[in-house]
Amino acid sequence: MLEQMGIAAKKASYQLAVLSSAKKNQALAVMADTLEANSDTILAANEKDIANAQQAGLSEAMIDRLMLTPSRLASIANDVRHVYRLTDPVGHIIDGSLMDSGLQLQRRRVPLGVVGVIYESRPNVTIDVASLCLKTGNAVILRGGKETVNTNQAMVEVIQLALNKCGLPAAAVQSIDNPDRALINALLKLDRYVDMIIPRGGAALHKLCKENSTIPVIIGGIGVCHTFVDEYADFDKALMIIENAKTQRPSTCNTLETLLVHRAIASTFLPKLGEKMHSCGVTLHASPEAMMYLSGGEVKVVPVNDDEYDNEWLSLDLNVTVVEGLDEAIDHIRIHGSAHSDAIVTRSLNNADRFVNEVDSAAVYVNASTRFTDGGQFGLGAEVAVSTQKLHARGPMGLEALTTYKWIGFGDGLIRR
Repeated sequence: MLEQMGIAAKKASYQLAVLSSAKKNQALAVMADTLEANSDTILAANEKDIANAQQAGLSEAMIDRLMLTPSRLASIANDVRHVYRLTDPVGHIIDGSLMDSGLQLQRRRVPLGVVGVIYESRPNVTIDVASLCLKTGNAVILRGGKETVNTNQAMVEVIQLALNKCGLPAAAVQSIDNPDRALINALLKLDRYVDMIIPRGGAALHKLCKENSTIPVIIGGIGVCHTFVDEYADFDKALMIIENAKTQRPSTCNTLETLLVHRAIASTFLPKLGEKMHSCGVTLHASPEAMMYLSGGEVKVVPVNDDEYDNEWLSLDLNVTVVEGLDEAIDHIRIHGSAHSDAIVTRSLNNADRFVNEVDSAAVYVNASTRFTDGGQFGLGAEVAVSTQKLHARGPMGLEALTTYKWIGFGDGLIRR
């Protein structure tokens, strides 16, 4: 079955690769309209998944990740419309030159071919990936988590309906609906047809893909994100940034997980932090020194375990620790961070410059929330993933990250001498 999907996807990719931008945009517009027209069917399927998740005892954070509402679905459809308004990178000439031999060379962007995406929980990934792949002329094979099998199946059926309306092959977007995990390993070996694997999930999924894939794998999406409040920080702005980064949507990979506070301000800043986090319902996991300034208030505070500094909480939990200064903060991020998103709150230009230059993460912020690491917020439209590696893409992966390039040489009876 899987090999047949691969064959069909590869065949579809040849057709998609030569589509005009106008034809791809038409298909995306129809996809968005078809999603809205079939919203009742999709939401009904999602209700089944939510009920199954509740019966299985999944956490509230996990249920929030997989839940669709009318407003979330409308937002997903609008994300598709945003993608078709973006510039199509396919066919773009990156650079070129006339060689001494007379050969006119250029590098031109082309689709990757067939992309395999393995993801957990978030049903919006189905649409995000499908729209980005279609815009860039790639076929895609999706393998969502068992928690959203009904939602994903309904969405893929709607996408394929839209493709058929536009005269495009339904095999351009396919989904592995069987929850058997053995099929993941089989997909990872399908290098004859699949050109790239993108896992979106926990550390175990990424490890599985890295160790078993015969296809290039893009690693990312695990967000152990930090914010360092230095001795020069504006307290009001710092508290506002921390609240947003931790509570705006705790179940996302760009959520703040560890707060680092300069020792010089700990005694005055941490009590204010405790008040703010209490009002937000956040539990603080504090180091012994941080505990000294957080105890006695109403906020819930528990001792932090060393291994919790490596946690992606994805919930209303926040590690808090006191550091001697910028050097110790940077060292902590290097040891415990996941190279996703890290921020400094400061009024010192020197500290801001050092933090930006020395913290080697995909996204680094000065006086801003880590929640901005997102394809939509970066103007990329939807994102296929957030890459925390350095090859071939880094950070939110938009359209260009789903392309490669080919060298094209033009001559007129030209031969090498």
